[in-house]
Amino acid sequence: MADAPSDDAAQARPATPDMRAFRRWVGAWLTSPDRGNARLLIAGVLAMTLAQVAIQIRFNVWNRDFFNALDKRDSEAFQNQILVFLVLAGLSMTAAVYQLYLKQLLQLNWRGWLTRRLTESWLHDSRQYQLEAGAAEADNPDQRIAEDVRLAADLSVDFVVGILISVTMLIAFVGILWSLSGPLDVVLGGIDLHIPGYMVWAAVLYALIGSGLTWWVGRPMIGIQVRRTTAEADFRFGLTRARESGESIALIRGEADERRGIDRLFGEVRSVWTELMRSQRNLMWLTSAYGTLAMIFPTVVAAPAYFSGAMSLGVLMQVGAAFGQVQVALNWFVDRFPQIAEWRSAVSRLAALQDALDDLDQLAKDESQPTIVIEEATEGEAEALVLDNLEIAFADGTTVIQGAFARIEPGERVLIKGESGTGKSTLFRAIGGLWPWGGGRIETPPRDAMAFLPQRPYLPLGALGAVLNYPRPADAFEESAQREALEKVGLGPLGDRLAEEERWDRVLSLGEQQRLAFARLILHRPRWVFLDEATAALDEANQDAMMNLLLESLPDVALVSIGHRPGLEAFHTRTLTLEKGEGGARFKRAAPRKVSERTRLRRLRVPGQRVPV
Repeated sequence: MADAPSDDAAQARPATPDMRAFRRWVGAWLTSPDRGNARLLIAGVLAMTLAQVAIQIRFNVWNRDFFNALDKRDSEAFQNQILVFLVLAGLSMTAAVYQLYLKQLLQLNWRGWLTRRLTESWLHDSRQYQLEAGAAEADNPDQRIAEDVRLAADLSVDFVVGILISVTMLIAFVGILWSLSGPLDVVLGGIDLHIPGYMVWAAVLYALIGSGLTWWVGRPMIGIQVRRTTAEADFRFGLTRARESGESIALIRGEADERRGIDRLFGEVRSVWTELMRSQRNLMWLTSAYGTLAMIFPTVVAAPAYFSGAMSLGVLMQVGAAFGQVQVALNWFVDRFPQIAEWRSAVSRLAALQDALDDLDQLAKDESQPTIVIEEATEGEAEALVLDNLEIAFADGTTVIQGAFARIEPGERVLIKGESGTGKSTLFRAIGGLWPWGGGRIETPPRDAMAFLPQRPYLPLGALGAVLNYPRPADAFEESAQREALEKVGLGPLGDRLAEEERWDRVLSLGEQQRLAFARLILHRPRWVFLDEATAALDEANQDAMMNLLLESLPDVALVSIGHRPGLEAFHTRTLTLEKGEGGARFKRAAPRKVSERTRLRRLRVPGQRVPV
């Protein structure tokens, strides 16, 4: 079983996410033309938040009046306070509901924008392929975009709203607590101390002690969260790979090995979760004790003033409630520390992905770095495929092909041969702009004039008609043209299923998928076609039929093929052979092949001409 790559870079720097990247995202979001109604949503959340704070302030006054009515046994005042409570409760619920709704809309807006931003960087100029081929520090980009973006967006908005509430509550209730608690006169070491608003200082001291202890106890949780996210992503990757490769696994009876691989991946999940649970257990001891003590702490601190008659029961309850609100505001860090750790983990992984994509962009722009230079002709210019002193290397610097020179003119049909490992497929990737590692220069026709057919064609999700039209829009070609193309490649019965949505890469055999790819070529009519073992799943008769169909339908097409089967040679006018050598493979030029008249006529089926025997 193939293992998912590990996130070594993230593990090496678990607690240092690139916050500058995150701040850039936020700034770009709020100034981007496609931000939608983000600013309006922020204003709405802000208004609902301030409304909640104002209601809580009024609740604090109600708390005093309610308990004073109880203390004085004043039933009329008690009933009035019940009515006040109902009004305040209604307003509080309304503000809370709309704050939640607007906050969720804001989270969805932020997540959508960030998803689009990262997806555009990822699915751009073959970056998705290059990332897998040479940027192992950003594994599982799909799961980072799906899961880490959601966490980063949701928790970011939660934190901003939470901090806003905490700050406004703190400002409001510190003033209330200061005015109600009065001064405290104590003697320490023979020195008389007069402490005004002592309940405020008690709340601040209590919160500082709790925050400091929380950071000290919970600090390892940040690194553990990074490793947990990576282990979970690798586990999901293993399960997805087993599902996608179900047929191959079943045919070779590889279930036992797959189970061992999945068990090993889940063992890593279990291990990191066990470590996280221990860390959360230690933090829970602290936060539980801290929260339990906070229930009685303000009453105990204010009790001397109550027993001395300096404050009434209502004022005591008001002081306790105000102290509680100050504590909630000051304890925001304590209460949110586990979520902060999870948020930093998500931001770290997203920053690593963005850094990897930026590195690929920088590599493409940095002229001092040895990369393959692609010069693409524009429409109307003379077209040719030119390899000029081309060197192709792996991302680690190992040279695969060196000193490659070749020129292929429009309308030529060239077969590229070579033993396995000489870099034939990698050469196609370089021509297609997927492979930047190496040196030298490639002149190519306009990209829109080129079509590449790999051994396993890509069939996107959706209706069969959309698969045929891909990558053009689903309605690019008339249904009659699609049916005709399917008929020509021997898939006529599929013409009645153009509107059906299936996993066509599973419904169709590999041979049928390859014939479907030829039908796509007939519809799109490119001027240059590159075939990489594109008929490997077909028997010789079907291979000949597809190649003849291609050349008959596109008589002026330039054809460049990779293949090993002898039957392909009849459809090409010359051959380029890659031979392994020290320091990389090189082209061995071959003279144009002479094909017997019998073979030529048999292969090309020239109408009206008799095939000699």
